[in-house]
Amino acid sequence: MTSVENDADVIVVGAGPGGSATAYHLARHGVRVLLLEKTEFPREKVCGDGLTPRATRQLIRMGVDTSPEAGWLHNKGLRVIGGGVRLELDWPDLASFPNYGLVRTRLDFDDLLAQRAVAAGAELRTNVNVIGPVLDGDDRVVGVTAEVGPGREPATFHAPLVVAADGVSGRFPLALGLAKREDRPIGVAVRRYYHSPAKHDDDYLESWLELRSKDSDALLPGYGWIFGLGDGRVNVGLGVLNSSSAFGKTNYRRLLTDWLANTPTDWGMTDEANADGPILGAALPMGFNRVPHYTRGVLLVGDSGGMVNPFNGEGIAYAMESGELAAEVIVQALARPAGPERERALTAYPQELKARFGGYYRLGGIFVKLIGRPEVMRMATKHGMPHPMLMRFVLKLLANLTDPRGGDAMDRVINAMTKAAPAV
Repeated sequence: MTSVENDADVIVVGAGPGGSATAYHLARHGVRVLLLEKTEFPREKVCGDGLTPRATRQLIRMGVDTSPEAGWLHNKGLRVIGGGVRLELDWPDLASFPNYGLVRTRLDFDDLLAQRAVAAGAELRTNVNVIGPVLDGDDRVVGVTAEVGPGREPATFHAPLVVAADGVSGRFPLALGLAKREDRPIGVAVRRYYHSPAKHDDDYLESWLELRSKDSDALLPGYGWIFGLGDGRVNVGLGVLNSSSAFGKTNYRRLLTDWLANTPTDWGMTDEANADGPILGAALPMGFNRVPHYTRGVLLVGDSGGMVNPFNGEGIAYAMESGELAAEVIVQALARPAGPERERALTAYPQELKARFGGYYRLGGIFVKLIGRPEVMRMATKHGMPHPMLMRFVLKLLANLTDPRGGDAMDRVINAMTKAAPAV
């Protein structure tokens, strides 16, 4: 085989939170990284824009200034609305995580993270649409083919390792034959921005466990959220899981407007004139719904590997965490000669992902099946919501916020549950 000069030690496909985190942590260790993004920054992404302390920790690990002066809206915790109860739950005070969450639009959030990667030494190239892998004689990935610039000029980039961080579509892993697993949970979310002076600077993320329309007392499917952005606007959205009978059979945009029609008029979400942009939707790939996470020179990071938390729909924290983990494994692998020794080091990535999240995601899959049944959801909100201690436990479980060693009794119970659950 003809030898080619590598354009980088690692190519990262996609400059979302997972890809930028991977590139940052690799570059910080002196690895030559080529970060390829199909669009230009800034760019819109469908997301709730709310970050839990788990995601906040990852930002701090990337050296991001998360102060209000740097444009971040801080939140104290989660306000849960359901069963006729309105409960404010502060984020837990833990050794392992900060005690605050953040809100920022993806429009500049992703750009900010990509620039952190560049500052660490990664090379970012935008308007590069990666369309497939380059394979060697052993069917191993040694680069990518792409279309570059407005003229969609064909190009090829080479590297001994590739990280697929290309999001929900997962076009790169699909090109390798890695399809989604149908036995894992998936959700659909829609969201819209509204001008809302009454709600924009809320210091709690707001979660609605029950949605009702103005014209009927019947429950609408799914769960909702309202997150203040601090700039006069709110991010409002809802999600429906595939365990719900309404999944795939509902007009989700109509569902959102039906729910919002039942909110107070002074919130500004009943008036179309207050809307800022269209209703946009996206899939939420959960519980490791695409595996293996390492094969033939390619590591899957974030949504590309189906890493959204089934309990709460959070994806950014797990994209960034898996990116940091992938970087750690790659650094060790590149220090070994190509061949069996390097391959042995790379197998640590899926093993560590499974050890870290496998049991927790298994529990999340059970949770998704239960809350997809309206009678279970009604009973849970009716009997669970009036008990703040129980709800604090639920918050820790749903947000995956516990101290791994020590911690309180709740931490020990949750940690024991995730260890006992067979990994997905």
